[in-house]
Amino acid sequence: MPRGSTLEETTAVCRELTDAVLKRPEVTDAVIYAGAAAPMTFNGLIRHYYLRSGQNEAEIAVNLVSKDERSLQSHPIVKAVRESLQPVARKYGAKLKVVEVPPGPPVLQTLVAEIYGPTDAGRQAVARQVRDIMRHTQDVVDVDWYVDDPRPERVVRIERDKALAAGVDPDRALRDLSAALTGTAAGLLHDAAAREDAPIVVRLPLSARADARNLDDLAVRGDNDRMVSLSQIATVSETSSPTALYHKNLVPVVYVTGDVAGREESPIYAMNRINAALAELAATGKGAWQTAGKAPLPVLWTAMPAQTMDYSLKWDGEWQITYEVFRDMGIAFAVVMVLIYILVVGWFGSYTTPLAIMAPIPLSLIGIIPAHALAGAFFTATSMIGFIAGAGIVVRNSIILVDFIEMRRSEGETLADAVEEAGAVRFRPMLLTAISVVGGAFVILFDPIFQGSPSR
Repeated sequence: MPRGSTLEETTAVCRELTDAVLKRPEVTDAVIYAGAAAPMTFNGLIRHYYLRSGQNEAEIAVNLVSKDERSLQSHPIVKAVRESLQPVARKYGAKLKVVEVPPGPPVLQTLVAEIYGPTDAGRQAVARQVRDIMRHTQDVVDVDWYVDDPRPERVVRIERDKALAAGVDPDRALRDLSAALTGTAAGLLHDAAAREDAPIVVRLPLSARADARNLDDLAVRGDNDRMVSLSQIATVSETSSPTALYHKNLVPVVYVTGDVAGREESPIYAMNRINAALAELAATGKGAWQTAGKAPLPVLWTAMPAQTMDYSLKWDGEWQITYEVFRDMGIAFAVVMVLIYILVVGWFGSYTTPLAIMAPIPLSLIGIIPAHALAGAFFTATSMIGFIAGAGIVVRNSIILVDFIEMRRSEGETLADAVEEAGAVRFRPMLLTAISVVGGAFVILFDPIFQGSPSR
């Protein structure tokens, strides 16, 4: 909720959101945590939800019926729930995020744009434009940024000269003001039915503390028990509290976050659309990062900026995890291919035979890519692991064939006859190997986690 919202207002909005969620037949119940963090979960740990303690923050844990009692998985349910809850959130000016459990990789959000630059005001100006573009980008939802809303704050300044002239100790005035607003312990309440004594806290009632104008009439005791109103010795003003500053690797940064839901749920498509919108904005010369000319905003994909004298955008979130996973697995795959080549060279004593053995490896993509398209599954890290495992099986089958061919040629067979006989004799072990692999992988074929979707 907007900063400054009371706990009662936050709870009331949560109840209205919960009523909308409970209309779904797949939902059994919901638990509201208003003004406090929910029990620690993966979300709470990675996305810092466990730090929620403000009166304007809340979390609603929604429990679904067993997957055997519903036709929809959690991902389609989340899409439907988000559409019904967003109008309620907009009505009250609340920032709403609908998160699945488990949420996926350990990142702040699916889409994370990190804005770097020399000044905090400039970073916020650029982040505001990126946030506005995200809100109008296809398939991007739950857009937010790590900038606190302005919160009204009361500042009471004790005029030392006026206080001393009125016979009031300035420190005594501050203590009286603190006791009136936050309370002071006056003693202990001894209750025989209670396990522990309860502290007795004395302070002004809420009706008197809520309005800063009531502080003007607060009486402060001075010399000779003379009572002096606070307005005579102090000034009360209204201001806005500063926003929190975030750093990454000791570099100031502003985070803009979002999620992806729609026909294309891979973040790279949304990132490309946002980059194109930023390029169009730069062409008009209205970019907050532009001082002169129509320079585009530098966009970084895999590394932080080398310097922060200029404004830049660094993409993080699921993209960073995906890049690191495929990069490391690709390097590992390349190393394995080199090792296989060396081993096969040592076994057959030829530098060209390993090339024939390893040539079918890329051909496995002819089956992998169309199969993913037909199943509507994403090519994920699990798919990459399967591709690497398939490469090992292809190499094994090729070695079986080539070894038999070499053996028959050493016995005087021609190359054509040896190849034909190898295909007939070695077909059964190759087929049994393929069937065993398919049978072992079949159990995870329909698992949404291994298909790149967190639904269940």
